[in-house]
Amino acid sequence: MSTGKVALITGAANGLGWALSQQYWQAGYHLFMVDLDQDGLEGRQQELVVSGRGDQTAIVCAIDLLQPDAIENIEKKVNQHFDQLHVLINNAGITHRSLAQKTHNDVVAKVMELDYLIPVKLTQQLLDTLQSSGNKKEPATIINIGSMAGWLPVMARAGYCAAKSALHQYFETLRAETSHLPVDILMIYPSFLATDIEKNALAGDGKPARHARSTIGNINSAEWMAEKIQKAHLSGRHRLFPDKTIMLASLLYRLLPGVYLKLMGRKFKSELAHT
Repeated sequence: MSTGKVALITGAANGLGWALSQQYWQAGYHLFMVDLDQDGLEGRQQELVVSGRGDQTAIVCAIDLLQPDAIENIEKKVNQHFDQLHVLINNAGITHRSLAQKTHNDVVAKVMELDYLIPVKLTQQLLDTLQSSGNKKEPATIINIGSMAGWLPVMARAGYCAAKSALHQYFETLRAETSHLPVDILMIYPSFLATDIEKNALAGDGKPARHARSTIGNINSAEWMAEKIQKAHLSGRHRLFPDKTIMLASLLYRLLPGVYLKLMGRKFKSELAHT
Protein backbone atom coordinates (compact mmCIF):
# COMPACT_ATOMS: atom_id res chain seq x y z
CA MET A 1 0.00 0.00 0.00
CA SER A 2 1.06 3.59 -0.64
CA THR A 3 2.57 5.62 2.18
CA GLY A 4 1.90 9.30 2.70
CA LYS A 5 -1.19 11.40 3.24
CA VAL A 6 -4.43 10.46 1.51
CA ALA A 7 -7.42 12.63 0.56
CA LEU A 8 -10.81 11.30 -0.55
CA ILE A 9 -12.83 13.75 -2.66
CA THR A 10 -16.38 13.22 -3.88
CA GLY A 11 -17.57 14.90 -7.06
CA ALA A 12 -13.92 14.95 -8.12
CA ALA A 13 -14.21 14.92 -11.92
CA ASN A 14 -15.37 18.49 -12.43
CA GLY A 15 -15.82 21.91 -10.89
CA LEU A 16 -14.76 22.43 -7.31
CA GLY A 17 -14.01 18.73 -6.81
CA TRP A 18 -11.50 18.73 -9.64
CA ALA A 19 -9.96 22.01 -8.44
CA LEU A 20 -9.57 20.48 -4.97
CA SER A 21 -8.08 17.32 -6.46
CA GLN A 22 -5.44 19.40 -8.22
CA GLN A 23 -4.79 21.45 -5.09
CA TYR A 24 -4.19 18.42 -2.86
CA TRP A 25 -2.26 16.57 -5.55
CA GLN A 26 0.11 19.50 -5.85
CA ALA A 27 0.52 19.37 -2.07
CA GLY A 28 1.75 15.76 -2.35
CA TYR A 29 -1.38 13.88 -1.30
CA HIS A 30 -2.46 10.56 -2.70
CA LEU A 31 -6.01 10.88 -4.01
CA PHE A 32 -9.12 8.72 -3.94
CA MET A 33 -11.44 10.41 -6.41
CA VAL A 34 -15.17 9.61 -6.43
CA ASP A 35 -17.59 10.67 -9.14
CA LEU A 36 -20.48 9.40 -11.24
CA ASP A 37 -18.63 10.28 -14.46
CA GLN A 38 -16.29 7.36 -15.19
CA ASP A 39 -14.83 8.78 -18.41
CA GLY A 40 -14.29 12.12 -16.74
CA LEU A 41 -12.56 10.51 -13.76
CA GLU A 42 -10.24 8.45 -15.92
CA GLY A 43 -9.31 11.52 -17.93
CA ARG A 44 -8.54 13.47 -14.77
CA GLN A 45 -6.52 10.56 -13.42
CA GLN A 46 -4.31 10.65 -16.51
CA GLU A 47 -3.83 14.41 -16.16
CA LEU A 48 -2.64 13.97 -12.59
CA VAL A 49 -0.33 11.07 -13.33
CA VAL A 50 1.38 13.05 -16.08
CA SER A 51 1.84 16.09 -13.82
CA GLY A 52 2.69 14.30 -10.58
CA ARG A 53 5.62 12.63 -8.93
CA GLY A 54 6.30 8.94 -9.34
CA ASP A 55 5.42 8.14 -5.74
CA GLN A 56 1.91 9.65 -5.86
CA THR A 57 -1.20 7.58 -6.48
CA ALA A 58 -4.54 8.72 -7.87
CA ILE A 59 -7.27 6.09 -7.51
CA VAL A 60 -10.63 6.68 -9.19
CA CYS A 61 -13.98 5.25 -8.15
CA ALA A 62 -16.87 5.76 -10.56
CA ILE A 63 -20.03 5.21 -8.54
CA ASP A 64 -23.55 6.54 -8.08
CA LEU A 65 -23.58 7.79 -4.50
CA LEU A 66 -27.36 7.35 -4.39
CA GLN A 67 -27.13 3.56 -4.79
CA PRO A 68 -27.83 1.64 -1.55
CA ASP A 69 -24.41 -0.04 -1.36
CA ALA A 70 -22.33 2.91 -2.58
CA ILE A 71 -20.86 3.93 0.78
CA GLU A 72 -19.79 0.40 1.72
CA ASN A 73 -18.24 -0.11 -1.72
CA ILE A 74 -16.25 3.10 -1.40
CA GLU A 75 -14.86 2.00 1.96
CA LYS A 76 -13.87 -1.40 0.56
CA LYS A 77 -12.03 0.15 -2.36
CA VAL A 78 -10.30 2.71 -0.15
CA ASN A 79 -9.04 -0.11 2.09
CA GLN A 80 -7.74 -2.00 -0.96
CA HIS A 81 -5.36 0.82 -1.81
CA PHE A 82 -4.67 2.73 1.40
CA ASP A 83 -4.31 1.88 5.07
CA GLN A 84 -4.92 5.47 6.15
CA LEU A 85 -7.18 8.40 5.27
CA HIS A 86 -6.21 11.90 6.34
CA VAL A 87 -8.74 14.10 4.54
CA LEU A 88 -12.37 13.43 3.59
CA ILE A 89 -13.90 16.12 1.37
CA ASN A 90 -17.68 15.86 1.03
CA ASN A 91 -18.04 17.92 -2.12
CA ALA A 92 -20.55 16.11 -4.38
CA GLY A 93 -23.90 17.84 -4.49
CA ILE A 94 -26.89 18.92 -6.51
CA THR A 95 -29.27 21.87 -6.46
CA HIS A 96 -32.59 22.90 -7.95
CA ARG A 97 -34.10 26.11 -9.27
CA SER A 98 -37.82 25.93 -8.62
CA LEU A 99 -40.43 27.40 -6.32
CA ALA A 100 -41.12 25.28 -3.26
CA GLN A 101 -44.77 24.65 -4.13
CA LYS A 102 -43.78 23.57 -7.66
CA THR A 103 -40.98 21.23 -6.61
CA HIS A 104 -41.84 17.52 -6.59
CA ASN A 105 -41.15 15.67 -3.37
CA ASP A 106 -38.74 13.29 -5.10
CA VAL A 107 -36.61 16.28 -6.18
CA VAL A 108 -36.41 17.52 -2.59
CA ALA A 109 -35.58 13.98 -1.45
CA LYS A 110 -32.77 13.66 -4.02
CA VAL A 111 -31.25 16.99 -3.03
CA MET A 112 -31.50 16.10 0.65
CA GLU A 113 -29.96 12.68 0.09
CA LEU A 114 -26.96 13.83 -1.92
CA ASP A 115 -26.26 17.13 -0.15
CA TYR A 116 -26.87 16.02 3.44
CA LEU A 117 -27.36 12.30 4.03
CA ILE A 118 -24.53 11.05 1.80
CA PRO A 119 -21.90 13.20 3.61
CA VAL A 120 -23.27 11.93 6.93
CA LYS A 121 -23.20 8.28 5.81
CA LEU A 122 -19.73 8.53 4.30
CA THR A 123 -18.36 10.27 7.37
CA GLN A 124 -19.82 7.66 9.70
CA GLN A 125 -18.46 4.85 7.54
CA LEU A 126 -14.94 6.28 7.46
CA LEU A 127 -14.73 7.95 10.89
CA ASP A 128 -12.76 5.12 12.51
CA THR A 129 -10.21 5.17 9.68
CA LEU A 130 -9.89 8.94 9.92
CA GLN A 131 -9.49 8.75 13.68
CA SER A 132 -6.74 6.14 13.47
CA SER A 133 -4.94 8.18 10.78
CA GLY A 134 -4.79 11.41 12.75
CA ASN A 135 -3.05 12.54 15.90
CA LYS A 136 -3.20 15.56 18.18
CA LYS A 137 -0.47 17.39 16.25
CA GLU A 138 -1.90 16.58 12.81
CA PRO A 139 -5.54 15.52 13.08
CA ALA A 140 -7.41 14.01 10.18
CA THR A 141 -9.89 16.46 8.67
CA ILE A 142 -13.43 16.23 7.35
CA ILE A 143 -14.17 19.08 4.94
CA ASN A 144 -17.79 19.71 4.05
CA ILE A 145 -18.85 21.99 1.21
CA GLY A 146 -21.82 23.73 2.74
CA SER A 147 -23.36 26.96 1.49
CA MET A 148 -24.54 30.30 2.74
CA ALA A 149 -27.93 28.91 1.65
CA GLY A 150 -27.72 26.91 4.86
CA TRP A 151 -27.65 30.16 6.82
CA LEU A 152 -30.22 32.29 5.03
CA PRO A 153 -33.15 31.65 2.67
CA VAL A 154 -32.61 31.80 -1.08
CA MET A 155 -35.69 31.95 -3.29
CA ALA A 156 -36.30 28.97 -5.60
CA ARG A 157 -33.83 26.87 -3.57
CA ALA A 158 -35.98 25.66 -0.64
CA GLY A 159 -34.82 22.03 -0.84
CA TYR A 160 -31.19 23.04 -1.27
CA CYS A 161 -31.39 25.49 1.64
CA ALA A 162 -32.90 22.76 3.81
CA ALA A 163 -30.18 20.26 2.91
CA LYS A 164 -27.31 22.68 3.52
CA SER A 165 -28.87 23.83 6.79
CA ALA A 166 -29.07 20.20 7.93
CA LEU A 167 -25.45 19.66 6.89
CA HIS A 168 -24.40 22.66 8.96
CA GLN A 169 -26.27 21.59 12.08
CA TYR A 170 -25.16 17.97 11.93
CA PHE A 171 -21.46 18.60 11.49
CA GLU A 172 -21.28 21.50 13.91
CA THR A 173 -22.79 19.14 16.50
CA LEU A 174 -20.48 16.29 15.49
CA ARG A 175 -17.46 18.56 15.93
CA ALA A 176 -18.51 19.38 19.49
CA GLU A 177 -19.07 15.71 20.29
CA THR A 178 -15.73 14.57 18.84
CA SER A 179 -13.52 17.43 20.03
CA HIS A 180 -11.47 14.95 22.08
CA LEU A 181 -10.62 12.87 18.99
CA PRO A 182 -7.77 13.52 16.49
CA VAL A 183 -10.33 14.54 13.84
CA ASP A 184 -11.12 18.12 12.80
CA ILE A 185 -14.16 19.32 10.87
CA LEU A 186 -13.92 22.25 8.47
CA MET A 187 -17.18 23.73 7.20
CA ILE A 188 -17.06 25.76 3.98
CA TYR A 189 -19.80 28.34 3.34
CA PRO A 190 -19.36 29.65 -0.21
CA SER A 191 -21.89 31.66 -2.16
CA PHE A 192 -22.17 31.29 -5.93
CA LEU A 193 -19.34 29.55 -7.78
CA ALA A 194 -18.74 28.98 -11.47
CA THR A 195 -19.16 25.18 -11.22
CA ASP A 196 -21.24 22.41 -12.76
CA ILE A 197 -23.63 22.24 -9.78
CA GLU A 198 -25.55 25.14 -11.29
CA LYS A 199 -25.23 23.80 -14.84
CA ASN A 200 -26.76 20.52 -13.63
CA ALA A 201 -29.49 22.11 -11.49
CA LEU A 202 -32.90 20.45 -11.49
CA ALA A 203 -36.23 22.01 -12.28
CA GLY A 204 -39.20 21.30 -10.04
CA ASP A 205 -40.18 18.25 -12.10
CA GLY A 206 -36.72 16.69 -11.88
CA LYS A 207 -35.68 17.61 -15.42
CA PRO A 208 -32.72 19.93 -16.05
CA ALA A 209 -33.46 23.56 -15.22
CA ARG A 210 -33.40 25.62 -18.41
CA HIS A 211 -33.71 29.16 -17.12
CA ALA A 212 -30.77 31.30 -16.05
CA ARG A 213 -29.94 31.54 -12.37
CA SER A 214 -30.01 34.67 -10.24
CA THR A 215 -27.13 35.33 -7.88
CA ILE A 216 -26.16 37.30 -4.80
CA GLY A 217 -22.62 38.58 -4.41
CA ASN A 218 -19.64 37.63 -6.54
CA ILE A 219 -19.33 34.56 -8.75
CA ASN A 220 -15.89 33.13 -8.03
CA SER A 221 -13.93 30.38 -9.76
CA ALA A 222 -13.54 26.84 -8.46
CA GLU A 223 -9.76 27.32 -8.40
CA TRP A 224 -10.09 30.43 -6.22
CA MET A 225 -12.30 28.51 -3.81
CA ALA A 226 -10.09 25.41 -3.71
CA GLU A 227 -7.03 27.43 -2.79
CA LYS A 228 -8.88 29.12 0.07
CA ILE A 229 -10.19 25.77 1.31
CA GLN A 230 -6.74 24.21 1.48
CA LYS A 231 -5.31 27.23 3.26
CA ALA A 232 -8.14 27.08 5.81
CA HIS A 233 -7.48 23.35 6.28
CA LEU A 234 -3.75 23.76 6.78
CA SER A 235 -4.27 26.59 9.26
CA GLY A 236 -6.64 24.47 11.34
CA ARG A 237 -9.73 26.60 10.86
CA HIS A 238 -13.19 25.23 11.62
CA ARG A 239 -15.24 27.48 9.34
CA LEU A 240 -14.60 29.40 6.15
CA PHE A 241 -16.81 32.26 4.94
CA PRO A 242 -15.01 33.35 1.76
CA ASP A 243 -17.47 35.94 0.43
CA LYS A 244 -17.80 39.13 2.50
CA THR A 245 -20.80 40.31 0.48
CA ILE A 246 -22.78 37.22 1.49
CA MET A 247 -21.66 37.65 5.08
CA LEU A 248 -23.22 41.12 5.03
CA ALA A 249 -26.40 39.65 3.50
CA SER A 250 -26.52 37.09 6.30
CA LEU A 251 -26.16 39.84 8.90
CA LEU A 252 -28.92 41.86 7.20
CA TYR A 253 -31.22 38.82 7.29
CA ARG A 254 -30.69 38.38 11.01
CA LEU A 255 -31.15 42.05 11.87
CA LEU A 256 -33.78 43.05 9.30
CA PRO A 257 -35.26 39.89 7.76
CA GLY A 258 -38.10 41.75 6.06
CA VAL A 259 -35.68 44.06 4.27
CA TYR A 260 -33.49 41.14 3.21
CA LEU A 261 -36.46 39.20 1.78
CA LYS A 262 -37.73 42.24 -0.10
CA LEU A 263 -34.32 42.89 -1.65
CA MET A 264 -33.91 39.24 -2.59
CA GLY A 265 -37.33 39.25 -4.24
CA ARG A 266 -36.16 42.10 -6.47
CA LYS A 267 -32.84 40.40 -7.23
CA PHE A 268 -34.49 37.10 -8.16
CA LYS A 269 -37.47 38.60 -10.01
CA SER A 270 -36.45 37.45 -13.48
CA GLU A 271 -35.69 33.91 -12.34
CA LEU A 272 -38.88 33.55 -10.34
CA ALA A 273 -40.89 34.41 -13.46
CA HIS A 274 -39.62 31.19 -15.08
CA THR A 275 -40.11 28.81 -12.18
